[in-house]
Amino acid sequence: MKIALKDREIEINEETLAVLRRYKRTEMTLEQLAAALGLSSWEEAYELVKKVPLWVLDVEPSMWKAILKKAEGS
Repeated sequence: MKIALKDREIEINEETLAVLRRYKRTEMTLEQLAAALGLSSWEEAYELVKKVPLWVLDVEPSMWKAILKKAEGS
């Protein structure tokens, strides 16, 4: 799964999902989220958070590949 931002796409993989879940479950700021994901600013992090489907944040990173394979029909 990829999320399109202004000038690039962010792939949602196990690593990015783990960071996004940490953001959801802790007091991590948008600035910290941007730094953890290599984004340019908190605004870019905010745009990413708005575009990620909410159900994705409830998926365990270890289950992410299995869910994507099932969705692709593999």
